[in-house]
Parts: sequence; structure tokens; C-alpha cells
Amino acid sequence: MLALSLDMGGTHIGCGVVRDRELLASSSLDSERAESLTSLMPRIATALKELLKESGATAKECEGIAVGFPGIVDTREGRILSTLKKYEDVIHLDLRRWASEMFNLRLLMENDARMALLGEQYAGAAQCARDVVMITLGTGVGSAATMEGKLVRGAHFQAGCLGGHLPVDFRGHVCTCGNVGCAEAEAGGWSLPRIIQETPGFRESSMARETKLNFETLFTAADTGDSLALSVRQHCLRVWAANAVALIHAYDPEVVVLGGGVMRSATAILPFVQKYVAEHAWTSWGTPQVRAAMLGENAALLGAVPLFNEDHH
Repeated sequence: MLALSLDMGGTHIGCGVVRDRELLASSSLDSERAESLTSLMPRIATALKELLKESGATAKECEGIAVGFPGIVDTREGRILSTLKKYEDVIHLDLRRWASEMFNLRLLMENDARMALLGEQYAGAAQCARDVVMITLGTGVGSAATMEGKLVRGAHFQAGCLGGHLPVDFRGHVCTCGNVGCAEAEAGGWSLPRIIQETPGFRESSMARETKLNFETLFTAADTGDSLALSVRQHCLRVWAANAVALIHAYDPEVVVLGGGVMRSATAILPFVQKYVAEHAWTSWGTPQVRAAMLGENAALLGAVPLFNEDHH
């Protein structure tokens, strides 16, 4: 199967042409400063047309366009029900009509974390596993789950995909979602600068001289032995591990896949989370395997084909 695929992340929009388990061509559009998704649609259309030429494929050969979006998605109607301070105009956009007019193709939409899980289950770290939880660690903390081989969506399309908004500290910080102490508010990319600056010893730390306070600079400083960075890294590891246990208790997976940009430091993250899960998760059958995502930033793009396959059944 051939399909066009879009992954609308927080700072970049991934565009791709996918054939089964292969990404034939891909590119990334910077969307961090975009005021609206409407303003980006002409660039997205141009990018997809260029990728079709690069891959040697035509729109007529494609099954359709699959879109992964960071929000609550009505998969039946192909529209966004809710989004947190990103592409807020999308609620009023008719993306199915856009796909039809620009490419004469149908369009399917899904939450971006669910798309990434479909990709990893189809072509990555969760192949052959039917019961899977995926946690994506990046600007936010995303999640998705499959049970008995099927995506968990729920009556209102928000089951499984709000794992980053499970509370890990009821006395914690207010999250963008309105809840208190969410995993995302306590160890997400957007909340990390505040966490670092509020930690005692910040002014004496090498982190105080960094122009960007992100996970890359945090893990680098921790590797050099910076005491504040080590403390914050340990805090984040505990939050992510506790979040994994909560999702294991909720969805009973055999495999937990950790993805997102933070997993460039997988050697520090995976052993900690696996050990924590082994010690703290209540299961009757054994311990879920904690694995690093294999597909990186391409996971959601490669979820296109399994999404269309699901639509056929």
C-alpha cells in the first residue's frame, strides 16, 4: 500500500510518502512560529507534491493521506475535537475537503501518539505484540495503547492518549490541561526550564550558563557530573517511570515502548524505567518489557499504512 502521511508535531510537521513499512521520501517543516495551521496548508501541499516527485509515485497511486495530530481526534468524522494551544484554528478546518481538492484523495486523522504506536507496532519495536503502551517523551508527554491488537480510543476519543495528563503529584504544578501534577507538568519539555530554574543550586550550576534549557543540555550536564543536572535528571526519570506504571495498571500491556526526542539518552532511561516497573507494577503474569522506539521521528509517518488497513476492516 502507498500513502501520504503527515505528523503535526509541536515544533515541526513531518511529511512523507510511505509504502508499506518503507518511508520512500520525507521532509520536515518548521511550525514553531506559525500562528495557525491555515497559514501552513499551502506549504504542506507543496511539500507533499515535491515528495511524490522525489519518490517517483503519483497521488493517484496513493490510498489517501493519513494525519497524526497532537490533540483529541474524532477519527470517524476526521476532525479535531480539542487541542491545547497549538493549531487552534484546526477545529474549524475541513481537512478532508482540502485533501480532496488538492490531491483527489481521502483523508484519515488520528492522534499523533496513536499514529506513532501504529508505526512501532507495524514496523518497529512492538512488532508481534498485541497489547502495547507507547509513551512519547518530548515537548509534552504523549501516550497510546492497543489492547488485543486494537487501538484504545474510547467513547469520546480520548482513552489512552492522555497518559501524560495522569497526575504523578497531586501537590504539583498546574498543567496546561487544567489538572494538577500531570506527568507532563512535572517532566515535560515545556515544563523543564521551570523545573531546572526552581531547583536549589541553579545559579551555581553549569545549566545557568546554557542558552537553552532542554533535555539535551540537561543530560549532557548530568553526564559531566553537574549536581543540579543529576538531581533534575533523576526527578524526570522517576516521573516517567511512575507514569509508565500507571499506564501498565490501566492497560495491561506486554510491551511498553518509550519514544520521542529524549530517547537519544536511552542508555540512561531504559534501565531505570525497566527496574522501576519490575519493582512497582502489579501484574499477575510477569513484567512488561520496556523498549526504546526504533523508528524515531518517523514512527507516526509509518503509522499511515496500518491506519488505512484498520479502516478497511
